[in-house]
Amino acid sequence: MQALLLEKPQAFRFIDTPEPAAPGPGAAVVRVHAVGICGTDYGGYLGKMPFFSYPRIPGHELGVEVVAVGPGVENVKPGDRCCVEPYINCQQCYSCQRGLTNCCEHHQTLGVHCDGGLRPLFTVPARKLHRSPNLSHAQNALVETLAIGCHAIDRGAPKPGETVLIIGAGPIGLAALEFAKLSGARVIVMDRVPGRLEFVRTKMGISETFAARGDAADEAEVSRLTEGRMCDVVVDATGSNISMGNALGLCSFGGRLVYVGITQSDLTFPHAAVMHRRELTLLASRNALSRDFARIITLIEEGRIDTGPWITHHIPFAQTIDIFPTLLEPESGVLKAVIEMPA
Repeated sequence: MQALLLEKPQAFRFIDTPEPAAPGPGAAVVRVHAVGICGTDYGGYLGKMPFFSYPRIPGHELGVEVVAVGPGVENVKPGDRCCVEPYINCQQCYSCQRGLTNCCEHHQTLGVHCDGGLRPLFTVPARKLHRSPNLSHAQNALVETLAIGCHAIDRGAPKPGETVLIIGAGPIGLAALEFAKLSGARVIVMDRVPGRLEFVRTKMGISETFAARGDAADEAEVSRLTEGRMCDVVVDATGSNISMGNALGLCSFGGRLVYVGITQSDLTFPHAAVMHRRELTLLASRNALSRDFARIITLIEEGRIDTGPWITHHIPFAQTIDIFPTLLEPESGVLKAVIEMPA
């Protein structure tokens, strides 16, 4: 059975791996049909993702079919089409005991800390499978990306009538945008790339967008758009330490700032004049919760989230090594690429 291994940064190779054994108690063997590529995968490929370990079989945005289940598994059966919650938690630590499974103290993400889904078959805890028979395999591969945005917006908790600013209109920013819209809040989007802003306007239905400058002009534009009030919730999905530091100045008095992007650099921002004076709340957002997956499946089924615009590139598994580097080029126009596994 052939798998794709990221041996070290910028070094993919195909390897032969054995087929999984019969699943044990609580486990399931799944056949992988679709694998989404996200910023974590690009960061792992470039050697810029702090949590990525090598060598590693990537792949955590997954559309799968259940092949076999072990003793005690009742939530899925062979033949079920599912998405995968790729956050493997220990179920024992203090975080898990409080239901904070997304930030388990011994957390392992498939395809990042442990081997993922860029292989035909593998074994997962059955509790991490979410049945979604009405979604295509490619749609199931999108659910995890959407879940990251869902959790980020839940952290900021916008209310109808409030204003949400999304900084960064890549896949995670767009996922947050989907749920900001559902909250009933007014949404503004800021990005450096004109093509992304055009996508937000034409495909996502958001008219209030502007090009980020990374300086005081951004604060002036937000002030203009909000008549000086600034934004009740700001979600920074850039992964830029400069943007993340500047984002505090875009928050309203009593506002909430959510960091969903990741940076390895230190953050600096004014405390007394901005953080303290405005009594801001600073929040991190990591991964997602099980309930987010169930909610997203329902929203897609009901047509309240349109996945149509999302997938811009389809890649045959056999061509991944050749095509993957080209997706990093700005002219590729990629929003979400999905690797299609052999039938």
